[in-house]
This record gives sequence, C-alpha cells and structure tokens, in this order.
Amino acid sequence: MVTAIVLFVCLGISVFFNLSDFANDLFLGGSGRYSHSVGPRIDEVLVDDNNSVNKIAIIDVDGLITSRVLDQGGFSMVEVIQAQLRCAAQDDNVKAVILKVDSPGGEVLASDDIYRALAKFQKTSGKPVIASMGDLAASGGYYVSTPCRWIVANPLTLTGSIGVIIHTWNYRGLMDKLGLEPEVYKSGKFKDMLSGEREPSQVSPEEKEMLNSLIQQTFARFKEVVGEGRRLANQENKGKGQALAADWTKYADGRVLSGQDAYKLGFVDELGDFHDAVRRAKTIAGIPNANLIEYQQRYGLTDLFHLFGKAEAKPIKIDWGFDLPKLQAGQPYYLAPMFLR
Repeated sequence: MVTAIVLFVCLGISVFFNLSDFANDLFLGGSGRYSHSVGPRIDEVLVDDNNSVNKIAIIDVDGLITSRVLDQGGFSMVEVIQAQLRCAAQDDNVKAVILKVDSPGGEVLASDDIYRALAKFQKTSGKPVIASMGDLAASGGYYVSTPCRWIVANPLTLTGSIGVIIHTWNYRGLMDKLGLEPEVYKSGKFKDMLSGEREPSQVSPEEKEMLNSLIQQTFARFKEVVGEGRRLANQENKGKGQALAADWTKYADGRVLSGQDAYKLGFVDELGDFHDAVRRAKTIAGIPNANLIEYQQRYGLTDLFHLFGKAEAKPIKIDWGFDLPKLQAGQPYYLAPMFLR
C-alpha cells in the first residue's frame, strides 16, 4: 500500500510538471525556461521585479569549488555555472551578470574551469560580469573573480590568500604503534609519492623538489590570471577601477586580506555590498534599470526517484555553523589555510 501511494504521488507530480511545461510552451513560448540536450536543465527565476525589459543575472559561487557531483541532478558546480552562463549569453535581455562569491576556494582545475568559462562568456557575449564578494572570497574564490570586469568587496570581506597547497597525512608512526608494516610493490621509485605509510626520512630531496616544482607551476598560473585579469579590467574600465599596486606580488604569499586592504592593493575595484554591485552592473552595461533574475537547476521525475532510492546511513554531524571541506590527499588546491582540517 505504501509503495502504491508513493507511485501515485510521483505520477501526480509528473503529470503536473508535464502540464506546466506544455502550458509554458503554449502560452509563453517557453520564455524563462532553458533546456539543453547535454547538461543541467535551467529555469529562470525572477528575484527583483523592477518593471524593466532588461535583466541582470545573478550566479552564485557558494562553498567549496569542486568538480565533484554534489546534487541529485548528477551535475557538478562547474557544469551548473557553465550552463547558467550559456543561458545568460542566449538571452538578449540579459545585459550583465553578477557573480556572487562566498567561497574559501577549492580544487585547482575546478577553479580554472570556472575562470575560463567567465572569461569566454565576456569575450563572446560582450556582457560584463561584476563580482560581488560576500564574507569570504579567498584563494580559489578570488581566482574565479579575477576575470570579472569589476570586483566589489565589503571592507570586512576575507579575500586574497593567493597560493597553492597540497595536503596529506603521514600515519607511519601510528602504524608502528599498532604493529602494522606496509608491503609495497611499485613500478618506479616515485610511484608511492605522498604515501602516508612511509617514514618521513624516506622522502628524498628529489621527490620534495618534484612536488615543489608542481606547486610553483600552479602558483605561477594563479599569479598570471591575477595580473592579466586585473590589467584587462583596468583597461576596459579606462582607469576608473583600482589598478594593481606595483608590489602586489609581495602580498601573493598566501596571506588573507581584508576587503579594505585588497582595495588599497588593487585586488578589488570598489568597497561596497551587493546593492553597490547591482548599481555598478547597470552603470557598466549602460542601462537605467533592470530586473534581477537567477538561474535555478530544474529536477525531473528521474531525480525524484533517485532521491527515494537513497537509503544510505547518515553519519552524525556536529553543526559548527559551516561545513569544512573534505580534501583529497595529494590533490592541489587554491584554498584559504584556515579551512584546512
């Protein structure tokens, strides 16, 4: 009986959404809804109606930046943001995008993918992206902000933290206490690099040099996107924003900066809040007013069944007020140091 009731409810939901889609296509011509043969299904949601034909799209970068699948739709943060940017590019009424960033950073490749998507969007569509920094826009959170035409930060925003980190654990001492001894068979002397089973003394200078070289290459890329992004923004803004300080690389040592200090050094263009970012977006886009919209991912019946099918045990969590990122050992991150646990 329970199964029958659940299936009946799902059938009703399916019929409702199908009728809604039909009515939307019949009466509205499908406006406000975007579908792609590949990628997330996106719906347009009105956030602030200012009785204007112009639109400013709001796209969130919230939490750890990752390419891992985090929702029941089967898509990652990177894929969802890419789909949202495609929607903004296709809609002629969208005149600008506000990137709301509240992130401690995250994976190197995921951060770079979002960076490239934003840079490509601005180049091909001609529409400006204005970054609005929240409480935190550090490391990878700053990385994805660098291609934006204008960056707005609150004076108390935590940003900067320009650097790279690879985090792992060495648990050989614990293994020795438990009487565990590893047996390793490898094809090359570096195949067990970063293994936590080895004695620290077994890590050769050559191996340390290889890891340091990898980190420095990734760090050089970070500094490259900061320098290039801020230079292009200042050029397009005709000097109205903040230019990077001559000695800005001295502060690219992993340190976290306040919004106030970031403004003085030219890492951001303006001190303010989200409303200031909206005002700036209208000024740069050359429009007197605009409706604010968001793009939300749409879930179908298959996603609903996927949710019902989940019956895994949930661990007990202690609420600290925020979620600490789960880092993969040996993977490079653009991540603020205070979030390493």
